[in-house]
Amino acid sequence: MQVKINIDGGSRGNPGPGAAAYVICDMNGKILAQEGHFMSTCTNNQAEYTALKLALVKARELGASELFIESDSLLLVKQFLGEYKIKNPDLATRMQTIRHLASGLTIHLKHVLREFNKAPDALANKAMDAKQSLGFNPIVHLPADDFPSTPAANTVNGVEVKPVVRKSTKTAKKSSIQPDLFSSL
Repeated sequence: MQVKINIDGGSRGNPGPGAAAYVICDMNGKILAQEGHFMSTCTNNQAEYTALKLALVKARELGASELFIESDSLLLVKQFLGEYKIKNPDLATRMQTIRHLASGLTIHLKHVLREFNKAPDALANKAMDAKQSLGFNPIVHLPADDFPSTPAANTVNGVEVKPVVRKSTKTAKKSSIQPDLFSSL
């Protein structure tokens, strides 16, 4: 069965509360399923990736075999197609899951402008406003490898990093002057 899918994701705060959404229609435009999946904390890219994952899960559940997918995330589309490298480790892990779900399906993924992707955008915003997932014919059961709702720890090169707390110096008394970071060397 062929289906047309529009996906979108968003985050308020980036990272912050967000949602991933998909709208799946038959080739005549009849809505078969749509869902806005609320995510308590995510980045916009995590939400976009989650939208693609959820769309693939639901398409399989519906018995679809050929998917015509549209997204307004150029990054997601280019990374899925292998035209851009995935440098972020969290997104790379998510893409592995997406590729696993995509195996055996015929997928046509293309980028569209936001104005042509209003349905999933509206659904993602409704989920964020409601602070809960909502939809029509939503996914019955998410696979066990579901994405975490919060981003991974703040790591760089595999090591957790924390904000730097600096003690005030005499030269940097509560003024708007930037302290000289090299004066103590």
